[in-house]
Amino acid sequence: MVDWVRLRLDVDGFDEAAFEPYLSRARESGVEFTTMAELGDTAGHRRALYDLNKTCSADIPDRGEFYTYDAYVTERIEVPSFDPAGVALALHRGAWIGMTATSLHESKGYAFSEMTGVLASYRGQGLSLALKLLAIRFVRSSGYRWLATFHHPRNASAIAMNRRLGFVDQAGEG
Repeated sequence: MVDWVRLRLDVDGFDEAAFEPYLSRARESGVEFTTMAELGDTAGHRRALYDLNKTCSADIPDRGEFYTYDAYVTERIEVPSFDPAGVALALHRGAWIGMTATSLHESKGYAFSEMTGVLASYRGQGLSLALKLLAIRFVRSSGYRWLATFHHPRNASAIAMNRRLGFVDQAGEG
């Protein structure tokens, strides 16, 4: 049994200005940012999101087999917590190269960072931090104070990135 690293961020205390340069640099290098809401929550965009999420998830320790497409749509998209505005995408020359998906859990009073990932050939450029900044903006604009996430303890880069953003350890369910 894995003892997941559970983290949460108080978005009211988040210093957005410290991470704005990552977004600016990415845009200056030709990366565009959009959301599923802006592109349209279509069957084709759902398939592209699935493909990107599946590719990026392959690096997660002990991830196991990824969802089938139908299971992904049923369990991650066609649920009350899904909002297409909570899926931020990084595009380079029209290709989907990075994503972050944030779900809203009104009954629990928090948002949840489902996944943030960047294709391997685009890593090391700060794109995950830029995408996470967009996710935090979405959480704020949706009226939530808390953004939670969890990671496999061996997923050191994701844990470090979230802690750099100000996420702190959280006991119990996240």
